[in-house]
Amino acid sequence: MTLSHPYTAAHVAQSFLDNVFKLHGWPDVIVSDRDSIFLSQFWQEFTRLHGIQLAMSTAYHPQSDGQTEVVNRCIETYLRCMVMDRPNNWAKWVSLAEFWYNTNFHTAAGMSPFQAVYGYPPPIFVPYIPKDVRIAAVDECLSNREATIQLLKHSLHRAQNRMKQLADKKRSDRSFLVGEYVFVKLHPYGQSTLRATQFNKLGPKYFGPFLITEKMGNVAYKLDLPNEAQVHPVFHVSLLKKVIGPLPAIVPLPSAPRMRFQPLNVLKRRMSRRGNRASAEVLIQWDSLPITEATWENAEDIQIRFPNFQF
Repeated sequence: MTLSHPYTAAHVAQSFLDNVFKLHGWPDVIVSDRDSIFLSQFWQEFTRLHGIQLAMSTAYHPQSDGQTEVVNRCIETYLRCMVMDRPNNWAKWVSLAEFWYNTNFHTAAGMSPFQAVYGYPPPIFVPYIPKDVRIAAVDECLSNREATIQLLKHSLHRAQNRMKQLADKKRSDRSFLVGEYVFVKLHPYGQSTLRATQFNKLGPKYFGPFLITEKMGNVAYKLDLPNEAQVHPVFHVSLLKKVIGPLPAIVPLPSAPRMRFQPLNVLKRRMSRRGNRASAEVLIQWDSLPITEATWENAEDIQIRFPNFQF
């Protein structure tokens, strides 16, 4: 599935219907990163109405969505090879890259993704051997396809070996106990909710210490962050550092002013039930948000929260 910029959450939802839903139906869980598309109100409401649970990756640790990151990395390698060799018609071979990935044996699953979905091994792909063909165009098409497949196989094996070697060099075992205090490593200059000034690159890298309140899985921990913190409280183990000795003075988390959206326009009105009485609702278009992010709000609540807004 390919998308070209610019696109919105509505475009992603339509592509999801066109490419995933028609084949597999609604999933129970969607694992994704914290992109603005997946954090948008449209996507949140779209998935809620269809009973889909959203599982976001841990803050500052894309490896928590490791499967997607690995697939994206592999596809990126495919496309880079295609673009370098065939810059004008690489889009025609994306389906071959997808088929090769889905029929390749995965060590973690013990089978190919094709077999995991359909329950039987993928069909044998018969390579094309140049021979006498009545239609020259057919011979050229199949020869190009075979050359592209061989290029993809070679590039993928080389990329897999390189990624494994680099990842193994940086891995180390690290664990903590609930009740221990740890420092947390953040990048304020990379996240707008922590960007208090324009000179954050020269600021501290570690903040805290904070108390570990819960272990989330095998490699993530939940911290007791202050109420005003504007970051997710669950962090990967690689971002934590144990406090040795007495607790030092706390290095507080930086914070930027919260963005408060203002109602811009009323698009529609309707009546709904609120408790045991009828209540008016308005479809609000918010300032700094696209019209696709408009939400239904109770008219009385809007009047209280924004007394100067006329509707």
